[in-house]
Amino acid sequence: MARSPFPSLESRLSTSQQELLETPLHALHRELGARMVPFAGYSMPVQYPDGLMAEHHHTRSAAGLFDVSHMGQLRLAGPDAAAAFETLMPVDVIDLAPGKQRYGLLLTDEGTIIDDLMFANRGDDLFVVVNGACKDGDIAHIRRKIGSRCEVTTMPERALLALQGPKAVDALSRLVPGVEKLVFMTGERFDWEGHELFATRSGYTGEDGFEISIHRDAADAFARALLAQPEVKPIGLGARNSLRLEAGLCLYGNDIDTTTTPVEAALNWAIQKVRRTGGARADGFPGAHKVLAQLSGAQPLARKRVGLVALERVPVREHTELRDAQGERAGEVTSGLLAPTFGQPIAMAYVRPELASPGTRIDAIVRGKPVPMEVTAMPFVPHRYHRG
Repeated sequence: MARSPFPSLESRLSTSQQELLETPLHALHRELGARMVPFAGYSMPVQYPDGLMAEHHHTRSAAGLFDVSHMGQLRLAGPDAAAAFETLMPVDVIDLAPGKQRYGLLLTDEGTIIDDLMFANRGDDLFVVVNGACKDGDIAHIRRKIGSRCEVTTMPERALLALQGPKAVDALSRLVPGVEKLVFMTGERFDWEGHELFATRSGYTGEDGFEISIHRDAADAFARALLAQPEVKPIGLGARNSLRLEAGLCLYGNDIDTTTTPVEAALNWAIQKVRRTGGARADGFPGAHKVLAQLSGAQPLARKRVGLVALERVPVREHTELRDAQGERAGEVTSGLLAPTFGQPIAMAYVRPELASPGTRIDAIVRGKPVPMEVTAMPFVPHRYHRG
């Protein structure tokens, strides 16, 4: 069996999960010549015959179709659903308007990150998408914490597709008229050939695009209809990883986990004013004392997530040690690769706070030799979300 492109995640899968599941698009992946790998308990396409680099560039210039059906989909319903869900995260759920979507963070009682997720207010429920490798634990956590306050329903009958790239809207609007009216982080129910789908204008590449939930029985036909559009090609996990890293977006299990807080991870933007100290609904979430103290500066950080660009053409991978100018340990790389868009090695890492300013030089120790790197602002490639 081919090796996963994300061994740090695969290593955490249980033996039972290694009995791999198949998404509704499995036959299509095989038909298209995909190289399949184990990921999050599923057999998933890492790349297609054109290869990772071509898939990456195609998504940046046209439209790429990703199968993300391994992700967990659930709905929270009932009059208390928003208030209940807000108790699990340092995020404003109650004030999220119908048709809007938001990024969220499930936290432990110590203020560290159980998982990151997306949720949308559909008017009659909250539609939630959690990471595939964490979904069983996430769902159990949500049910245990708020299952008595709202209806928590999993949606294993739904597939999830992501169509990403500057021409995604052209391709999708031919099949689903009206999606072009959506703007970034909004969503709506649509119909495709009698099948109800829920589309949000969002994604994890930094490009414009959509994530589409559709019944698994219609997923194969819908994917084939998308691939019949001239702008669209299938894209695997390899390019999904390189695209999200260029966009400066965290991969759970690499860049964030139960050892990192939102503030250490530089995810302050995900905590709205109403949930911060002095806000109308400050506190009231797990680990609030620690997270709010870090936000205010009352509790100094021991480390901070930063972007790095190598000054030599030597790729720097996860777990690579970083050292400061004096040769002392500075931190560790969490994600890294040669950026396909501009041909330089890039990485995300945690470093001591005094080394987190853009322009700071740090050495990555690769095979015993120092590779000079420079702290840089993220994203590495500008986001091109459609904000209207």
